[in-house]
Amino acid sequence: MEKKILLPFTKEINETLRAGDLVTMTGEMLVARDAAHQRMLMQWESENSLPIDPKNACIYYMGPSPAREGRVIGSAGPTTATRMDKYTPTLLDLGVTAMVGKGKRSQEVKEAIIRNKAVYLAAVGGAGAYLSKCIISSEVICYDDLGAEAIRRIKVKDFPAIVVMDCAGGDLYFPQADGA
Repeated sequence: MEKKILLPFTKEINETLRAGDLVTMTGEMLVARDAAHQRMLMQWESENSLPIDPKNACIYYMGPSPAREGRVIGSAGPTTATRMDKYTPTLLDLGVTAMVGKGKRSQEVKEAIIRNKAVYLAAVGGAGAYLSKCIISSEVICYDDLGAEAIRRIKVKDFPAIVVMDCAGGDLYFPQADGA
């Protein structure tokens, strides 16, 4: 089923989504990759604070290429999500409700998704040029020293993705694991 989502993802919205649903998202997302995740969790462990508000946040695992003239952002394809798996359960427990990336996730992430009524969505790898056209604004909000891995706030319009893991345990990569 195809659904239009006006961001942010809330637990109530997530309860209506199932693995296999096609969605288009409009609104704000955060962009963060490995180095930003590591730094956020180090800050959480040492200061009990984060540089972002995790409540109902959707984090897109992406490191953009430089923007061409007249463009908001360069190629903006998803990166492999498993690199964030060791940080993800904590961020979900702190309020993140959605993640967009590509590839499989660990059992610990799946359990945290279910526990927190979150979702994991996949964007099409190799479609970075197309996906960049769905991004209407982009600004670095912290960790500027990380370059392409800095945390960004982006606004998207009709950004396409597919629900891969839902809050009921549905999982497109391992459908037998949830009894489907």
